[in-house]
Amino acid sequence: MGLWHEKSVRDRLAFALSFRPKFGPWFFEDWFFEDWFGEKMKLPALILGLLVILAAPLEARKTPVQQAEPAPQASSPQISGPVYTPKYKTDPARSDSEFAALAYMRVVMRAEVGFNKQYGHYANSLAQLVHSGTFTQRMVNPERGDYTVGYKGKKDSYILTMTPKLLDAQHRSFYAEDDGKIHADESKGADGDSPVVETHKW
Repeated sequence: MGLWHEKSVRDRLAFALSFRPKFGPWFFEDWFFEDWFGEKMKLPALILGLLVILAAPLEARKTPVQQAEPAPQASSPQISGPVYTPKYKTDPARSDSEFAALAYMRVVMRAEVGFNKQYGHYANSLAQLVHSGTFTQRMVNPERGDYTVGYKGKKDSYILTMTPKLLDAQHRSFYAEDDGKIHADESKGADGDSPVVETHKW
């Protein structure tokens, strides 16, 4: 028995199906299946061939179509905040919050000069400065927006600090004594060794 006759019906059908595009309509003719599978097997082979052909589109539907992943969108640069515009030529502030903090310190320092001239010593507390210069009762409150006031007064000196709620380059800490110098620091609490940003002589 030749090699062709030793092949199973399934193998013959698979081989025949591979030629379907070449034979076109002939693939479904009786003589075609009789020649390939024999008289007794041509009808089962024809039915099986039709089932395989009909099942092919259904199998293709089950295969999910891979969708191309969307290209990553370029991230827009993050803006930390609005750019500060100096209020005057030598304005040392870096933000509106710093401007307000420095303005408060100038009022206190100027009031201290007047208080010392009147009483011969500096104020022991911020409350004693009320009505000295332009210092008002409302300014006794240590909570000044983004900053908290710190004050230590003695007879011959005082220390005034402005500590930001969030320390960064636009919210530096400030420090001043009776020498008229205002120091600033963006990495820690400012002190007498921090860089000087303003000097006043009243």
